[in-house]
Amino acid sequence: MFFADLLTPFVWFYHYILPYLILITPIVFFHELGHFSVARACGVRVETFSIGFGPAIASWLDRKGTRWKVCWIPIGGYVRFFGDMDAASSPDHETIQKMSAAERAVAFPFKPLYQRAMVVAAGPVANFVLALVVLTGLLLAFGKAVSLPIVVTVTKGGPAAAAGIRPGDIVTQIDDTKIHSFDDIPAYLWVRPVEPLTVTVERDGKPLAFRVVPQVMSIKDQLGEIHHVPALGISTKISRQTVRIIRYGPIGAVAEAGNEIGDIVTSTFGYLGRVVTGQVGATELHGPVGMADISQKVASISFLALVNLAALISVSIGLVNLFPIPILDGGHLLYYACEAVLGRPLGARAQDVGFRLGLAVVLGLFVFLTWNDLVRLNLF
Repeated sequence: MFFADLLTPFVWFYHYILPYLILITPIVFFHELGHFSVARACGVRVETFSIGFGPAIASWLDRKGTRWKVCWIPIGGYVRFFGDMDAASSPDHETIQKMSAAERAVAFPFKPLYQRAMVVAAGPVANFVLALVVLTGLLLAFGKAVSLPIVVTVTKGGPAAAAGIRPGDIVTQIDDTKIHSFDDIPAYLWVRPVEPLTVTVERDGKPLAFRVVPQVMSIKDQLGEIHHVPALGISTKISRQTVRIIRYGPIGAVAEAGNEIGDIVTSTFGYLGRVVTGQVGATELHGPVGMADISQKVASISFLALVNLAALISVSIGLVNLFPIPILDGGHLLYYACEAVLGRPLGARAQDVGFRLGLAVVLGLFVFLTWNDLVRLNLF
């Protein structure tokens, strides 16, 4: 028993922490590298490049004076520019006023507006580029497994059964949207409210149309996660008859990777829209604890599955960072948009209030997501 207790921390590290670090560290690194690279190109002095927060595990100084750090709390990272007051890149107004001409030439707050906007936008753009490269590489190497839209089972008493859909039917269209794979069905329902749909199927070679009203149902995915999503009450089964592999050339792989990224963005906004309007709860949102649990489950499938998940998370992180919340990249871009319209930066007090509100929102969201994760994992 004593040795089992000693091994417990190592088991937790191997099963949860290590997959999470493999998942999140490259995403954070490339995000911050985007900021860093464009800042250097614009002649901005970069003081700190940090992966994680808190005390440093390791740090070193490069020949241009940038302190590189790997820190103990692996939930993000930051790049601090000369002229910034903190990791959120809020301007240090007192220091700025005392700068010499030489210092102003390399200080971030004194760079032209378009350069500051480029530096800030480069982080999220790097996330999208990383996802595009990873997904393209996976498609080129392995192709894409597509589940044909063949109905194998129909949930008794579900919407599809009530409408008359049967096992063996092939779904060809929902409303005016063509259905090419079974995955297209939940993707279509995900971004729309629960309302009557026209589902067209092929049965014995003949098209049949059914009026179906989706219901919010509890669906368990391959990782054992329970999702409360709009559904028709139909499912397929992985087999040689229901799955085909699509191969892509370089151009086709890039295009398909772009389509997958677009689908993630669309589904994210669709879900958030339903949360705001009260159509669904926020239970699908995950925080760091939930991401550690998911990364462990995906890593148990295969390393390639973890790589694919990293690409999807990279898109989500890039997208979230573009939200117009002060302290996030989108908040900075909002400030710069106001500066472009007004012809001058927002006042120091207005910026400070915005950063404080933004910090409160982000911290509140962090607490909420962590609570969500703990409840979902039945830790209470």
